[in-house]
Amino acid sequence: MSKVLVSNVRVQDSVPAAVREAMELADWRRYISAGADVVIKPNLGWDMFMPGSVTSPWVIEGIIQTIRDHVHSIAVVESDQVLVDIEKAYRISFVEQVCKKYNVPFVNMSKGRYRRVALKDGLVLRHIDVPEILLEREMITVPVMKTHDKTQLTGPIKNQWGCLDKGRHNYHLILNEALVDINRVFRPHFAVLDATVGMDGDAPKSGRPRVIGRVLASGDFVALEAVQAELMGFDSRRIPHIQMCAEHGLGVADLEAIEMAGEDFRGLNYQFVPARHNLVSLVELTLRRSFLRPLMFDTPIFNIYCAGAKVWYWIWYYLGKGHRLRDEVLAHPLYGRQWRDETWAEPAPEAETIKVME
Repeated sequence: MSKVLVSNVRVQDSVPAAVREAMELADWRRYISAGADVVIKPNLGWDMFMPGSVTSPWVIEGIIQTIRDHVHSIAVVESDQVLVDIEKAYRISFVEQVCKKYNVPFVNMSKGRYRRVALKDGLVLRHIDVPEILLEREMITVPVMKTHDKTQLTGPIKNQWGCLDKGRHNYHLILNEALVDINRVFRPHFAVLDATVGMDGDAPKSGRPRVIGRVLASGDFVALEAVQAELMGFDSRRIPHIQMCAEHGLGVADLEAIEMAGEDFRGLNYQFVPARHNLVSLVELTLRRSFLRPLMFDTPIFNIYCAGAKVWYWIWYYLGKGHRLRDEVLAHPLYGRQWRDETWAEPAPEAETIKVME
């Protein structure tokens, strides 16, 4: 049996250069059709700026630079959450600056058209409302290397969770099975893992940014998440959603069937601190398992919970340790530069070659 290729590149002086190297080593042209319309799906899952919680702008820039002469058009896409204004996240994460520099549109899929796709043999979902743009384009998924309080880690598999509409929080108690169903419909063509600045501890939002300085890529998003788990210090064989995706034919999770290009993951262990449930997550899961579930999540009372959750995050960010963790990364001599206005002051050469999606 032929092995699945996963690349692992250490950043030297340039993140975009490392992205290009990782993609070339993973043979990205084999998976992205020449002349294709492409969507780049980053993780923009928080609108309070925190490096490591969202995909870094330089990684997105590297992907655009790499594919723009090969494809017909590019767009960056993401969807709203009940606790997150994605368009605000797009602005404050500096992804907006990347898109403007290369004349690439940003699409909030929550505001677009959906098409219902039936899943006759879905594990827990009988249908999925799919943003039409995903049915018409080839997807490159671009997650961040970080822990997660419900799935242990979030990566190339979990990143498609952000393609659903705002009601996706209702699947939290069946998350592992739902991820299998979702990726059968939203299956990405290629995956690039942003391991430049990741996050451990109580992620995906209120964790600790970790400077790792790597970029990984693969045409097999399941294999890439299995490698990610091992690099983080977790046993990929014990992470349900990785193994379930492999069992249902979405990719390879057997580490012996993975061939590494660049540096091998074996022997590397960044010892990520696992995520615990922060107060917001703990309250939510407790209520979902209680007799109060219909009252709390199916009535306007849910808006009160959301408001309280936002207050908790505001306190953690501004009055707790959040702003200090943010500032430590902003002071980093390499990575901090991508979140400064002057970095994006110059227009991109030949930026007009990127077509705007109709």
